[in-house]
Amino acid sequence: MALKILDSCINCDMCDPECPNTAIYMGDVIYEIDPHRCTECVGHYDTPQCVAACPIDCIKPDPERKESEQELLQKCFELHGVES
Repeated sequence: MALKILDSCINCDMCDPECPNTAIYMGDVIYEIDPHRCTECVGHYDTPQCVAACPIDCIKPDPERKESEQELLQKCFELHGVES
């Protein structure tokens, strides 16, 4: 499942550099996560690094983007040109 940044984001810039898939970007008002690039850090870390870095806990699973751990890992491989 991809992650989503809630409207309570304070634009602190903590999450953006933590993403190994460059899925986080500055939107019109707050940071946003590209669901096509978000793997919840599967393939890189044990936990989502943006969630760990967020000081106000405003990054949550996106209920509209449900993916299994295997699907997230496959997405990671595709993003980084690794054969599974």
